[in-house]
Amino acid sequence: MLPKENPEEFYSRFHEQLQLSQEWPGKYLFKFIVRIGEVDEKVLTDLFLATDATFSRKESSKNTFVSLSVLVTMDSPSAIVAIYKQVKTIKGVITL
Repeated sequence: MLPKENPEEFYSRFHEQLQLSQEWPGKYLFKFIVRIGEVDEKVLTDLFLATDATFSRKESSKNTFVSLSVLVTMDSPSAIVAIYKQVKTIKGVITL
C-alpha cells in the first residue's frame, strides 16, 4: 500500500485481485518482517491457530530482523484481507 493511498480502496482492489488469481479455498503465502525484541512472534503465529499453517523464519545477518513466512490454506480473499487488517494494528510488523 502506498503511503497516501486510501486503505479501504487498497484492500478492495487487493481482494478483487485475489479473487481472480486462483480457486478458493487455496494456499496463500503471508510474509512479515519483525524487528527482533520489538514484537513477540507469537502474536503473529497465534493468528493462524487451528489452521494448516507452516512457518519458516530467517534472521537477518545482523540479527535485528526476522522474516516470517506463513503458508496456509485460506477459505477466501476476505479471510486474507482480515488477517492483513489485524496485522496492521501490530506495531513493529511490516507486511510484504
